[in-house]
Amino acid sequence: MLHLSENLRLCRLEKDMTQEELAECLGVTPQSVSKWERGETYPDITLLPALANVFDTGIDFLMGMDKIRAAKTLYDIHDQAHRAMGEEAFTTAEKIYREALLIYPNKPEMLLGLSSALAMQGAAGEAIPLAEKGISLSGNEKQKATMRAVLCFLYLQIGERERALDLASSLPHVRESREEVVPKLQKPLPEEALAKELRLLILGA
Repeated sequence: MLHLSENLRLCRLEKDMTQEELAECLGVTPQSVSKWERGETYPDITLLPALANVFDTGIDFLMGMDKIRAAKTLYDIHDQAHRAMGEEAFTTAEKIYREALLIYPNKPEMLLGLSSALAMQGAAGEAIPLAEKGISLSGNEKQKATMRAVLCFLYLQIGERERALDLASSLPHVRESREEVVPKLQKPLPEEALAKELRLLILGA
């Protein structure tokens, strides 16, 4: 919920309300309101209509949909996360993609982006199903080829060499090619070498 915390605080201040007063209106604790405004937690979805009524505004405004539509396009979100990954701020990229997926739950760019951020942190178990789902939804052949190559090394990380080799044999004749990937999968790769291959595929360096 990319803008909810800042919009809640803005609306509360415009109404000249304290966190305690808002909490009383909603039947929650002031600590809950404080956490919402800091972005540590989010209000229950059933509270959104009440919040909109308290502030005489719409749920779309509270959620920041106007900002999302105007400035936070899918490209902008992906670009921001990709820059974070380029700076090795993988947890930042992960957070960006997780929040984006709350709004764009089935966008392959967001699924594959989150998978990549998790892969760079060694979280193969969570990265794999995201990559598989993203590949199934994507219409971008280059994107799919890159993520299939990434998947090969993720499968290897969890000890599924045969699965990795099967997938590698279907890769195209490009950088993520079977000629490049298969020989690497056929020999033992230490964790450091696996991480290097993932970095090369995801970050290009």
